[in-house]
Amino acid sequence: MQNCPHTIKPPFLKWVGNWFLLFLLLFSPAHAEDGAKELDKKEHQEVTDDSDNFITFVFENDSIGSGTDQNYTNGVRLTYLDLNDAVPDFFYKVTDYLPTLPDYLSTFDKKNKSTVYYSAGQNLYTPDDISSPVQDPNDRPWAAFIYGSIGIFTETENYIDEMEVTFGIVGPLALGRQIQTIVHRHVTNSTIPEGWDNQLENEPGLILSWQRRWSDALPLDGLKISETKKLRLAVDPYFGISLGNIYTYASAGFSFRISTQKSRSSNTPLRVRPALPGTGYFKASEEGWGWSIFGGIEGRAVARNIFLDGSTFVSSHNVTKYPVVGDANLGIAFDVSRVRLSYTLVLRSKEFKTQDRSDLFGAISLAYRF
Repeated sequence: MQNCPHTIKPPFLKWVGNWFLLFLLLFSPAHAEDGAKELDKKEHQEVTDDSDNFITFVFENDSIGSGTDQNYTNGVRLTYLDLNDAVPDFFYKVTDYLPTLPDYLSTFDKKNKSTVYYSAGQNLYTPDDISSPVQDPNDRPWAAFIYGSIGIFTETENYIDEMEVTFGIVGPLALGRQIQTIVHRHVTNSTIPEGWDNQLENEPGLILSWQRRWSDALPLDGLKISETKKLRLAVDPYFGISLGNIYTYASAGFSFRISTQKSRSSNTPLRVRPALPGTGYFKASEEGWGWSIFGGIEGRAVARNIFLDGSTFVSSHNVTKYPVVGDANLGIAFDVSRVRLSYTLVLRSKEFKTQDRSDLFGAISLAYRF
């Protein structure tokens, strides 16, 4: 994670090019014949044991996007997800205090399916110049956020609802200085960050999030790319809201997935919020492998972002944020037996008025089903 904010490293461009070259090769006639043989077999054969749990590790960093070290510079998230688990009583208590949010928990019936997940993570935010010990008055504050989340996905015949509660802390207790310094000194041999003395003060954080997605709203099955190989396209519109002293915003957008028949039931990989919606679900197949191309566009109307607005209860450095922020996403995922590996490239519009350029960062996700 070297401090070179104005350049995109050529090796990164070559790497992205190789990904898309691999994508094109998947459509070649040579692979079509192999595809026909696979489709004659049990293409949707799932592992027969009770593998209803997922563990997912997500790593997001600007060094695997633009090759820079600025703004949202690093995020990690570890998530444990349990399919068809009972909804914790905790969520019923939360909705009692949030009458303005849809109390869809009370409308459960036997056809609804719920998935419970638990996450822990850390996000780091830095100005352009991490070598300066002085806070740039025109750049964003230094900040770190460490958190834990509990959430549920509830699925009906028409849509998927997601509700998540996040508790965390912003400030020195989030260990941003220690983590970035160790990585730069002992892993990447990059510029040592010198400005963490300017970071936001310790502050507890709370985020309540709700989102509704119309899954497979525009499905197109059987898209032929040859006489023997077919794809599936699905487009999912969605909207949501997040409330809290860390983030307060309303979001809306759509996502899409183009997948092989073996990955037709898989969902968009999990990411670090704010991000495209996705459960991270994928089938565990004993035969062959599948892939999917996914992406989407999201717009957010932002009322509060502590990483730009500064501390809630004490005076701190802050910048003037834009009230509307947009993300454009493009990614690829591979499902092999019980493992899924994915990469997402994210272009995020400018978040504050003195920001030099839009953000470009990458996200790598590794999931295991057991």
